[in-house]
Amino acid sequence: MGQRSKTPVNAIDGFSEPLDRLRAALEASCVVGVWDWDIVRHVVVYDAGAARLLAGDPALAEVELDAAAAMGAVHPADHAWLLDHVQQASKSGGLAIAEYRVVAQDGMVRWLLSRGRTFLDPNGRPVRSRGIIIDITEMHHGSERYVLSDGSAPVDSLERAADLAIALKRTLDADTPAEVRAAADVLLMSLGCAIARTSGDR
Repeated sequence: MGQRSKTPVNAIDGFSEPLDRLRAALEASCVVGVWDWDIVRHVVVYDAGAARLLAGDPALAEVELDAAAAMGAVHPADHAWLLDHVQQASKSGGLAIAEYRVVAQDGMVRWLLSRGRTFLDPNGRPVRSRGIIIDITEMHHGSERYVLSDGSAPVDSLERAADLAIALKRTLDADTPAEVRAAADVLLMSLGCAIARTSGDR
């Protein structure tokens, strides 16, 4: 790995370097994506990163997608497994983690780690699931392992922080200053990378 930049980043006063440099650094390391699944209405909404990686088209960001469109870029060998896993995880509620492949627009196979939480209504029925995805291709080393959900496991500090970061990103809108949105992306990327590393060690 190269040298870490010594340029200070100040989340209150703004960034000391251009935001395009920060976004380029994000893309060079791990692409962060956020997804929001309305289980009752059977629609998924992605941000641009998730739309590019999962649906295969960043133009589908912030568009309500059905299951077929939402999983359009998932590798054919992982499609049935992932769909079954998502359905099972949504029934049990709680935390779900999955590692799977997608086929990028250039034909390259990439590995993603998806981490999300399903929320139940007062009657115990799943109503919504939200989470993040990161591109872990460079960390994967060709392994074909999958990380499954474990709803009985206690929530650790990284998982709780990821939940809060997802809520933060969803709270920000188009009027939010660009440096604040970029800082939220950096936070999600860092948490996603840390979760991917700790999941791989289990």
